[in-house]
Amino acid sequence: RGFTGVAEAGEPEEVMGVLREYHAELGRAIMAYDGTIEHFAGDGVMILFNAPLPVENHELQAIRMALRIRESIASLAKGWQKHGYALGFGVGIAGGYATIGTIGFEGRYDYSAIGTVTNLAARLCGEAGDGQILIAPRIFSKTEAQIEVAPVGELTLKGFSRPVLAYNVLALRDQGVGQP
Repeated sequence: RGFTGVAEAGEPEEVMGVLREYHAELGRAIMAYDGTIEHFAGDGVMILFNAPLPVENHELQAIRMALRIRESIASLAKGWQKHGYALGFGVGIAGGYATIGTIGFEGRYDYSAIGTVTNLAARLCGEAGDGQILIAPRIFSKTEAQIEVAPVGELTLKGFSRPVLAYNVLALRDQGVGQP
């Protein structure tokens, strides 16, 4: 959150340095939780789970990844703030079916996903405030036993004819693993 203002006011070399740090943190978390980078768009990233290869508990893996990124970006943001950059982090997670494959033209092809689920994830991300991880009902229903959330309520999202119920992920629940 706040990257557009930083990009507008900051020196290009400094902005690229911030992006390098940010993308390095994202990359570590994405790889650790078996995500696939679909594309980068400045400070935004579309990450897929369960494609192209199956990922066990992919909904929970996406949430775990987002929680790790939230923690690491909060730490980086303290350093950025010392340089006058007020940056934050927000995530949107949706689940469902998408059409996945190569898209483009001869000379430039990319691996891509299209469908309502990708639009929903992007819209939830756009609504997420600093530190928020907003999830759609389908993700909540698959992970509710493992996560703590705060209901956000119904959101009116561009391109969706009906409001979408959203939840903000607060933390993973203590599963009692390793407890006597």
